[in-house]
Amino acid sequence: MDHVARILAQWNAERPDLDVKPMGLLGRLGRLQSYLMREIDGVLVTHGLNRANFDVLATLRRAGKPHRLSPGDLLAATMVTSGTMTNRIDQLQKQGLVERISNPHDGRSVLIGLTAQGLAIVDRAVTDHVANQHRLTSMLSEEDFKMLDALLARYLAAFENQIEN
Repeated sequence: MDHVARILAQWNAERPDLDVKPMGLLGRLGRLQSYLMREIDGVLVTHGLNRANFDVLATLRRAGKPHRLSPGDLLAATMVTSGTMTNRIDQLQKQGLVERISNPHDGRSVLIGLTAQGLAIVDRAVTDHVANQHRLTSMLSEEDFKMLDALLARYLAAFENQIEN
């Protein structure tokens, strides 16, 4: 019996009139999220990064050469507020990992680009991050992995479709 099952058993004993099945699913997702984020943070910190700045660097890296995006494109990819993004960019620029570059197509705007140091760090970090993700999912059989991935994809799509419509 996992921790959440014990909580559900207590609620079922105390409030049998409540259907607490959703509490179980959401509680397990939340606890897994906590465990997984702790493990992910542990890998990123070895590269001097946290999830927030890794997210920006990884977004720039996967954009392809020349690893530059507008602040608006970064906002859309990372789902944070403009103030939060400005703060992240400022911090990464102070660390020498990104630079602000005049947009050659629009002199009134800038692009955010990876520096050589930023590219090197994010490449090392993403290599270790992916290896860690494999480790974190290795306890699932291939069949369970595919099933869980498909279920979560459908569940997430339902939320994203509500937001978009």
